[in-house]
Amino acid sequence: MDMDSVAVFGRYTSWKLDRQTHVISFMNGSQYMYLIEGTDRALLLDTGWGAGNLRPFVEHLTEKPLLVANTHCHPDHAGGNGEWEEVLMLPGGELDLITCVECPFDLTELPHPDYKHSLVQDGDRIDLGNRTLEVIEISAHSNGSMALLDRKNEMLFVGDELESAQVIMNPSTPVPGVEFVLDERLRRHRVNMLRLRGLLTEDTRIFPAHNGAPISQEYLDDYIALTEHIYAGDAVIEDKLNHFYAEMGDPEHRLCRVRWMRASFFVVKEELMKLYGTGL
Repeated sequence: MDMDSVAVFGRYTSWKLDRQTHVISFMNGSQYMYLIEGTDRALLLDTGWGAGNLRPFVEHLTEKPLLVANTHCHPDHAGGNGEWEEVLMLPGGELDLITCVECPFDLTELPHPDYKHSLVQDGDRIDLGNRTLEVIEISAHSNGSMALLDRKNEMLFVGDELESAQVIMNPSTPVPGVEFVLDERLRRHRVNMLRLRGLLTEDTRIFPAHNGAPISQEYLDDYIALTEHIYAGDAVIEDKLNHFYAEMGDPEHRLCRVRWMRASFFVVKEELMKLYGTGL
């Protein structure tokens, strides 16, 4: 194990939101996993990059029997799945596991590289004991994106489909047999955000996986509006991404940031301009 890589990708801190909910922070505080406890068992939401040191960290936080789930299966969310025997994911999520080739660690060295992929469905409920999480399928950024709604405690966990900085709408690693069509993804994202808006109470807090949590429900409205203004042709297009790692990964400068209010997407500019101003 490369200690420099562990220091970058596998150094965790945590704090408690309340008696039953932990935030596990990593990547210099910019990314989060969540440990959600009930009276009978707990659920770990996402597993990081696969440094191999997450399970003991989590077991230090709770002694309850543990379920593990992925919001989606990109490498920074599912790389550590093999530390456990079984992981819950939505259909389609397992397709994106191929992107874990981008992990900086050899995932075959984890204790359970052939862990069981247990599929859940939109509308399923995960009972943790006096705490129930409702599964909501919100795929757009990725295949098989899962949100978890805790109605009782007014919490919504959304992975990478909604955040304060940007939502990435271009695949860095293509998935064989799955075409990423920007038009379809943007329309789906808007429908998903409208659906989430209808499920929330005034006091529901939203917990993304990156760049600040909880975030205001205003972001839901801004992302809904962003898609609408893309098709109206008056969203703001910025060629400067203002994101160090995204710019490093885009040497041909194909990407742009398209923005409305607090919401923005990273998209391939050429694909965006085919849709821009065409109407929803």
